[in-house]
Amino acid sequence: MRTRLYSLEELNDIPGTTVFNAIRSRQAYHLHKFCMSLMQEENREAFKADERAYLDRFRMSDEQKQAVLDRDFTKLIDLGGNIYFLVKLSNTDGWSTQKAVSSMTDLTPDEYAAMMRAGGRSPEGQRSIKGKN
Repeated sequence: MRTRLYSLEELNDIPGTTVFNAIRSRQAYHLHKFCMSLMQEENREAFKADERAYLDRFRMSDEQKQAVLDRDFTKLIDLGGNIYFLVKLSNTDGWSTQKAVSSMTDLTPDEYAAMMRAGGRSPEGQRSIKGKN
């Protein structure tokens, strides 16, 4: 049996990071099916025409559906979403990656881009959730 260098529980101690794992994958299976459906133009058109009706085709939780309607990407990740699937939703709306990612911060897209060009966020104070207590 393989020995881990760290426990899986330690992954939950990274501030501002939600690690995508098997549990989250199962939680968001239908959310991801919805996102993948947006790869087809006719599905994007149907979604844009009546978002709620289109979402009701999928066995997502009401909370997941509401987060899609709200374009709350932080909530969608909390509900198991993986950004590689969720980007199909932001692309359907014509959002740049910069806009989609900045929507998960308290920064505007331009502020986010400037922060990244300046080297990103400082790692200071971002190493451990438990360490902040």
